[in-house]
Parts: sequence; C-alpha cells; structure tokens
Amino acid sequence: MKKIGKQTYNIKDDVVIRDTFTVVGTKEGEGPLKNNFDLIVDDLWGEDSWEKSERKFQKTAIETLLNKNRLQKDDIDLLISGDLLNQIVSSSFAARDIGLPYIGIYGACSTMALSMGVGSLLIDGGFASNVICATSSHFCSAEKQYRLPLEMGGQRPMSSQWTVTGSGAVWLSNTGKGPKIKNVTFGKILDLGVTDANNMGAAMAPAAHDTLKQNMLDTKIDYDLIVTGDLGIVGKSIVNRMFHDENMSIEKKYDDCGTIIFDIEKQDVHAGGSGCGCSAVVFGSFLYKKLLNKEIKKLLFTSTGALHSPTVSLQGDSIPGIAHCIGIEG
Repeated sequence: MKKIGKQTYNIKDDVVIRDTFTVVGTKEGEGPLKNNFDLIVDDLWGEDSWEKSERKFQKTAIETLLNKNRLQKDDIDLLISGDLLNQIVSSSFAARDIGLPYIGIYGACSTMALSMGVGSLLIDGGFASNVICATSSHFCSAEKQYRLPLEMGGQRPMSSQWTVTGSGAVWLSNTGKGPKIKNVTFGKILDLGVTDANNMGAAMAPAAHDTLKQNMLDTKIDYDLIVTGDLGIVGKSIVNRMFHDENMSIEKKYDDCGTIIFDIEKQDVHAGGSGCGCSAVVFGSFLYKKLLNKEIKKLLFTSTGALHSPTVSLQGDSIPGIAHCIGIEG
C-alpha cells in the first residue's frame, strides 16, 4: 500500500519538480519577493477586462515554462489547472489555447497543492510521465466575483486579504534532477462557521491545522519549514494557537505565503495575501529556489482554500475550508 496513516500517500517512485515559472502583477512585483519572480507585468496587461488579463497570466506561465525547457506538446501527458472564477474559465480558456490534454480542478485557493498532488499520484502510478500543474488569480476579477466590483469603492475591513495577481506553473516529471515530492496529504473539509467573505483566514485555518497535523502524524517527518498557502495574519495566528493548545507548537518553523509575498506594514494589504496565485507564485519562485539551493531540505507545502460562492454567502451560509499538503525533499 502506498497510503500511509489515515490520509497520506507515500510517493515511492521519483516525482521530480523539474522547473517552475511565475508571473505576477505590479503590487506583487513591488513586494519582498520582487527579485524572485520570473516576470512582472501591469495588472491589465493590454487586455480589455480583468478576466482576460488573468487568462493571459496563466497561459503565459504555462507556455513560457514549456518554451524555456524546449518541451513540445507531445512531451506533456497532462495539464492540471484551476482558478477562482466561475467554471474555472481562466484555466479552461488557457488550456483551449495551449492545446494540451486537460484536467480542470477546483480547490479554490488550495488549487496549487491539489494539482501537484493529483499530478504526483498519476506519475507515481505510472499513468503519466510529464505533467504541468498550474493556477492563477487576479485581485480585480476576484473582488468583482466574490465581494464588490472595485468601481463601487467598498471599504475593506482589516481582516480582508489582497488576492494575489499572478500565475504559477510547475513541471512534474518521472525523470531528471530537482526537488522530489515524497508524500501527499489530501485534506478534509472543515467549517468554523465563519460567514464573512472578508475573513478568509479564519475560515480556512481549521482545515489547515487538521491537514498539517495529519501529515505530520502519518509521516513522522521533521520538516525544516512548514508553509501554508494564504491564511494571512489572521489565519496564521489561529493555526499557531490551535497547535499550541495541543502542545504541538510549530511556530518556529512555520510561515504563510500570504505574509511572505507582501510587506504587510508598507503595502496596505491589511491581513496579507490570498488567492490561488498566492501559494503558486511563492512556491514557484521563493520556496523552489530555496529547495534548489539546499537552504531547505524538507518542506511541507500546504495550499488552503475557502469553498464558497457569492450565492451561498448571500444566503447566509458559512464558508467551508480545505487544505492539501505536499511533502518535498530538496
């Protein structure tokens, strides 16, 4: 059995992260990681809508990853991607233009780890040799769909996060050199009862805590660094408190992509970053380089997602959360 413990899958054969590509918007390009991203562009990027711009972000990330590695379409078995917009249109339209066999997935902001987890299992099971995993998000398109269009000038509470404008693409392969995915933990949906769409960190924190704890119990691995996707200041503090209450403190080696990507004090992002693109571009740039340089030997990478929609939120329903873990060795 390749399953270990309750929820974790042990990757026995090589699943190598061969390369990545990241493209981000202006605000992300002004943040602490500005020297790590592959490409920084303006948010609209010559398009006439935010949705078309986001589609261009993801298409560019995937195509450039292929081109820089001289990969032909026949070299890739599958493209696995998703995003935040209704019917994951950014991903499906990008996949239409690129022309690769496509699996569209939805995990909200957990999509990067979800796609990498699914891709790893397909490669480890012998069903694929080369897989591209990708996702994207855009501040302006996400605000329009989930909260209020920017033109309305709505006031953002301090618990709100800034959806990252960006896209990350990752090439997984069963050959070559690079950091290796060693385990995957798919999470359970948990619900803290949060109904405020401007408080995503609190909504996702219980799921992040549960999946992180399960991975560590299942694998018994002492990770050098544990990183969640986009909990921001609020969600990160809740996760730390939940572990502390169980006498399992991870605070000294734990961080969150939502607090890494922006300068919280100088960039006016309130509680930090969020969105599918948040964990995707932080992993594809900053964390991946640390793995390559052997600054991190064992990384537990976790993307977190809030599984709600504008319709159910307006009806007063709470916001369920999900988290998926990827154990990586440099």
